Amino acid sequence: MNYLELLPLSSITKYKKGKPGEGIPIKGFARAHPSDKTKLILVKDPLGKEPTVIEFNLDDILHVEEIPSAVTETGEGVPLVKLWVQKGAVAVKLEPFEVK
Repeated sequence: MNYLELLPLSSITKYKKGKPGEGIPIKGFARAHPSDKTKLILVKDPLGKEPTVIEFNLDDILHVEEIPSAVTETGEGVPLVKLWVQKGAVAVKLEPFEVK
């Protein structure tokens, strides 16, 4: 997750008035994709035991809301957002697993 911390938050239109009618809310830690400027990476539950990385096309993101930050055990803040993603959008979900 170190490379995600170094990337700037993608500039997406922020939503300020109610819920977008065609969107589904998804919360997490968002960053620009490291190699594709048309995509965004969201880490759901970034401080949990099983964080999930989801890759979205920017065109499928309707709006972004800032929500209260999560705080690590060392007191560092992790900025969280609520993405409103277009219903029916296709995303890529990456899940960590141990190879045995």
